Amino acid sequence: MNLKSILLVTLIFSAHQLFSQENYKTVSKVDSTKIYTCGKKYEVKTFPQTFKAKKPKNVIMMIGDGMGVSQVFAGITANGGHLFLDNFKHVGFSRTQSASHYITDSAAGGTALSTGQKTYNGAIGVNTDTVAIKTVLEMAEGKGLATGLVSTSAITHATPASFIAHQGARGSYEDIAADFLKTDIDVFIGGGYKHFSQRKDKRDLTKELQAKGYQVLRNPEDIYKVKTGKLAGLAADEHNDPFPKRTMNLPKSAETAFNILSQNKKGFFIMIEGSQIDFGGHANNTIYIVNEMLDFDQTIGKALEFAAKDGETLIVVTADHETGGLALAGGDMKTGMVKGAYTGGDHTAVMVPVFAYGPGAELFGGIQENTDIPKKIMSLLGL
Repeated sequence: MNLKSILLVTLIFSAHQLFSQENYKTVSKVDSTKIYTCGKKYEVKTFPQTFKAKKPKNVIMMIGDGMGVSQVFAGITANGGHLFLDNFKHVGFSRTQSASHYITDSAAGGTALSTGQKTYNGAIGVNTDTVAIKTVLEMAEGKGLATGLVSTSAITHATPASFIAHQGARGSYEDIAADFLKTDIDVFIGGGYKHFSQRKDKRDLTKELQAKGYQVLRNPEDIYKVKTGKLAGLAADEHNDPFPKRTMNLPKSAETAFNILSQNKKGFFIMIEGSQIDFGGHANNTIYIVNEMLDFDQTIGKALEFAAKDGETLIVVTADHETGGLALAGGDMKTGMVKGAYTGGDHTAVMVPVFAYGPGAELFGGIQENTDIPKKIMSLLGL
């Protein structure tokens, strides 16, 4: 793809920001949102560091969208000095630049993490020539592993979409939804119901999913009851509400997915996204960021419970980019107070953390390209 084509696609992508699904990027200037003052703290457990094998049977990839080091330490402060992330002894950094920009967007960042190739901002599972690239999820599926996606955003949004869809522009939500039907993914839970059911082409993808054997459910409590079979949990028309308002519980959704996917004797690959850490960064809202960071960390706790018991599961936690240029201008470990300051309302170019636990975790330390992360996962799974 030449420079003019990349710029054209970027302009198309920028136009899509006007759609309602991108309204979370409107930055709030309310000072009261810059200080997180209180919240219920939770106990952080310590998990064993011994495993059954040198290579994993299962991989749980967890992406805190917009989660930089400051977001992590804001969570540590708010929870009195500890997070479940304390259990990760192998820590590194990821460089997030895309093929077209020094500062990536979630589409290019997600595609780098799903395919091992850099692409232009706005691209979903395609290279700079808009040619589809096989993702780690698709490779795992091709090898007979069970696969899943869980997200607090619409499941058609940039990061989860990058693991299952192949579109030239991230705003092509209905085309992204249709791409789900081209796969045999076992479990997906998130928002985005209207992109499957209220479409310009009049297709009702929920009925097509049912015809393929999926249980298509909207009520989170019904979603959590599913123990076997294929599951499409679409808990909101677009994005789920912010934590703690949303009805979709991310830790419970992750547990539901683990229970279903682990029935595959060959293993599984799942990507779980804490989407709205990013939303809080766009809004320069420290309360929003901390709430979402703590929710994401408690989901990491559920992943650790599963992995520690299983002994053959690798967990990799990282981010696609940092959002907001968050600095911690003040805080108190005893009270959990966090005071945030911001450089702006969009993504930044800083490196983001990478945490790994389980068989193969030692490969993820040091400074690496974001594209190195899926390549290492592919190698460990024999893909």
